[in-house]
Amino acid sequence: MSIEARLQELGIVLPEAAAPVASYVPVVVHGGFAHVSGQLPFVDGKLVTGRLGEDVSLEAGIDAARACGLMILAQLKAALVPLDKVERVVKLGGFVNSTPDFTDQPKVINGASDLMVAMFGEKGRHARAAVGVPALPLGAAVEVDAIVAIAD
Repeated sequence: MSIEARLQELGIVLPEAAAPVASYVPVVVHGGFAHVSGQLPFVDGKLVTGRLGEDVSLEAGIDAARACGLMILAQLKAALVPLDKVERVVKLGGFVNSTPDFTDQPKVINGASDLMVAMFGEKGRHARAAVGVPALPLGAAVEVDAIVAIAD
C-alpha cells in the first residue's frame, strides 16, 4: 500500500509545511538520508504551547508530538522526497518543554514514534531521544526532528 493510500486509510491530512522560524532549511537530503529540522506542533493550524507538568496535560503532549510527526512528513513531501521512498525512519529526536519534576518525556514522544510505525510499519521503528528542556522556540510544548533513509 502506498503511503498516500495509508494516509487516506487513517484519515490523515498532512498539514502545510511550516516555514523556518530562523536561519536554517527544513530538510537537507544528502548521502541517501533526509535530515529534517526540528518541527513544532500545529493542531488545527495553531501552535501548541506551554509546559508539560504545568499547563499541558500528558495527553495534549502526546497529541503535540504526533502533530510534530505529521509536520515531519509534510516537510519531507514539500522537499520533494516521495514518502514511498522512505526506506527507514532512522532516528527521532524529541524535546519536551517540561518542568523539572516531569519525567514522562518518553510517553510524550511516543506520539511521534507511534505515528511513524503506523505510517511505515517496521520501517518506521527507529532509534530515539526524548529529553526534557526548560524552553522551546515560540513557547512550543514539543519539538521533534528526524533522520530518514531514502531509497535511490
